[in-house]
Amino acid sequence: MKKALIVWGGWDGHQPKEVAEIFRGQLVEEGFEVEVSDTLEAFADGEKLKGLDLIVPVWTMGRIEQDWVNNVSAAVQSGVGLAGCHGGMCDSFRDNTDWQFMTGGQWIAHPGNDGTEYTVEIKAGSSPLVAGIEDFVVSTEQYYLHVDPANEVLATTRFPLAPGPHSANKAVDMPVVWTKRWGHGRVYYNSLGHQANIMEIPVVKELMRRGFNWCAEGKGLAPAGESQEAYTGMADNQL
Repeated sequence: MKKALIVWGGWDGHQPKEVAEIFRGQLVEEGFEVEVSDTLEAFADGEKLKGLDLIVPVWTMGRIEQDWVNNVSAAVQSGVGLAGCHGGMCDSFRDNTDWQFMTGGQWIAHPGNDGTEYTVEIKAGSSPLVAGIEDFVVSTEQYYLHVDPANEVLATTRFPLAPGPHSANKAVDMPVVWTKRWGHGRVYYNSLGHQANIMEIPVVKELMRRGFNWCAEGKGLAPAGESQEAYTGMADNQL
């Protein structure tokens, strides 16, 4: 049985407890043994993390011990999957660039705020993770992110819609869903999920289900006995 760890907390506005419960239910339905924690101390035991198949952060803003980021990074590099959504994964620790490097992006703004209606455009043929899924419209925050150019982008949204200083620039297609690799590990991100009701939308739920399973399957495909040189970055306060 695959093992998953969900760690929730941080800013309450993103309803992390409720989102974590939705994810827990999905993972149980997919046959995972799931541990849920409401403390970042869950990342303190690096060897335990390496014994997992999937780590799901649901933690917006806040601060984290550098050693704990290093533990998560080492686990993912060894083959453990990392998957999450919205600010719970890519606006978790604004002062920790190592976390941002691993996850593939960092939230910057959401012009128009909650209730912005926009289309999520699926990149057809980009991945089995989006096979059979059509473009869809949502009314929620539209995330503008700084993103890793190495990301494999599976879905995008067009900016600008809401007016702002960014409107003076050319139109851009901002990634909404992406995957990337971190050592032997698979990383999956979906920028939707401002509150729990968004994660209950069937197409969004299906995207997350596929992402969770894809990330967790990566560990079994990691080369047996092959070590991955651990990357340990330098936190801002160490510069």
